[in-house]
Amino acid sequence: MREVEVDAVGVAVAGVPLRQLLIAVGEPLVDVLAAPRGFDVEVRDVVIVDPEEESGSGRSGDFVLVIGARGRAAVRLVRAAAREGAVAVAVKVGVETDVRVLRDTAIDSGIALLGVRPEVRWERLESFARSAIDNARLTTDADVGEALGDLFSLAQTVAAMTDGIVSIEDTASRVLAYSRSDDEVDELRRLSILGRQGPEPYLAMLREWGVYQRLRAGEDVVRIDERPDLGIRRRMAVGIHAGAQPLGSIWVQESSRPLSERSERALLGAARVAALQLVRQRTEATAGPRFRENLLTGLLDGRIDAQSVADNIGADASKPAVVVVFTLRPSEPNADRSELELQRAEMTSLISVHASAYRRSALVTTIGSRVYVLLPDLAERSASASTLSLTREIVAAAKHHLRARVQVGVGSAVRTLDEVAESRTEADRILDAMTHDLHAEIATISDVRAQVVISELLTVLQSNERFRDARLTALQEHDAEHGTGLARSLLAYLEAFGDVRAASDRLHVHPNTLRYRVRRAGEITGVDLSNPSERLNAHLQLLLARRTRRP
Repeated sequence: MREVEVDAVGVAVAGVPLRQLLIAVGEPLVDVLAAPRGFDVEVRDVVIVDPEEESGSGRSGDFVLVIGARGRAAVRLVRAAAREGAVAVAVKVGVETDVRVLRDTAIDSGIALLGVRPEVRWERLESFARSAIDNARLTTDADVGEALGDLFSLAQTVAAMTDGIVSIEDTASRVLAYSRSDDEVDELRRLSILGRQGPEPYLAMLREWGVYQRLRAGEDVVRIDERPDLGIRRRMAVGIHAGAQPLGSIWVQESSRPLSERSERALLGAARVAALQLVRQRTEATAGPRFRENLLTGLLDGRIDAQSVADNIGADASKPAVVVVFTLRPSEPNADRSELELQRAEMTSLISVHASAYRRSALVTTIGSRVYVLLPDLAERSASASTLSLTREIVAAAKHHLRARVQVGVGSAVRTLDEVAESRTEADRILDAMTHDLHAEIATISDVRAQVVISELLTVLQSNERFRDARLTALQEHDAEHGTGLARSLLAYLEAFGDVRAASDRLHVHPNTLRYRVRRAGEITGVDLSNPSERLNAHLQLLLARRTRRP
């Protein structure tokens, strides 16, 4: 039950769940870093504190904005806010070590910690937070739960204004709401309300007349004549739109009395009101899932503590977990972007259904072009086998339903939810390695260990200039200046393990040509190709050069 605070003049002040505030504010303003008391704690007000303040850092139920103190400098104010009963505090965090210190402080103090993005202006965050709290107070739980009830009320109002019998439908002709009537309804309305399809000859006639097309095209009210032979009375209808997007339609059946003269105007106004209500329903329906997706993103990036996520999804943070990453591989190199996006959305939906069926606490989120799945609460002995089984099931379903090629990197099971960032990193590296074998569908680290190890070594080389070998750089510069392919020939020779014939076949040159190029490369660089360590170093340096040349 929601807590209620009474202000100084005795007026009840309703609290707003932190979850609802975060859904309203959320990205891109703040990141959840800790929520030790969960996301149902009540936020009643937004307050601003200054680093110079020793007290007054927050009252019971406050959301505190710490302005002027970043990172570790805000630790004292976080503790003070918690002592005085605040439920959440927002801080602009600094380096990663500061994040860890602040997060530990918030967890120990029992207060939610929100990290504010560096570019966010405090006045903007304050304004958004206050608006979210005010709007939530104006919309009670009953109001939110009765969005459909609002549509029923709207249908009843339109019925009174038109002297007709009203139904509101979605784009699939499913009845969302309808007016009560003591008058006799015709066969089409009766079947529609029962969830069945109306008489096919009549529906075919509506399609032939272009009624549905006109309803989707704009706001024009469409008049439809009666068909006594089919038991269908006269009707009027109007489309419901959000901009150019069709959301549904409103239909008015003539009752025992003719439709009133103001029917057309009433329908136009009702369609615009219904559009707002349907958009609100869609927003409320997607906000909750999106909030869960943001939690997973924060966990994978190491921003939020595992226990806060576990409490929210009903998982045991001390049990093993696995991260699996999916990506869509277009069958055509120049596939249409909109088609790819649609396929990716369908793939995400398919993954969500399968993952949720496997684990109620599973989380799914999209980052860039990849879809990540967190599978918590796994049994230690069967974690890997059960994850692979689920993954194969999803890939098979994607082939059948989406007719799309999907590649999957399966991270190793980690002991606790705190370690899922490691599983995510490994899953990403596996998927990166799979780009060299587009026919592979599912891989674990044991399948691509060599490729992953090489990739990690190249990353170290790339990020440390002092590890670069100037001799191989000089070879690249010689090729660029003289238009030769010595570096490419040397790499092919090393990859063929010194097999001149195999390397020359790969390059489509004569073996003697390759021998000359390898000898010339040795002369220019001074690399002793008879030395195993020198060969390995040259191989890695040339692989790095090839990687950095790629667009």
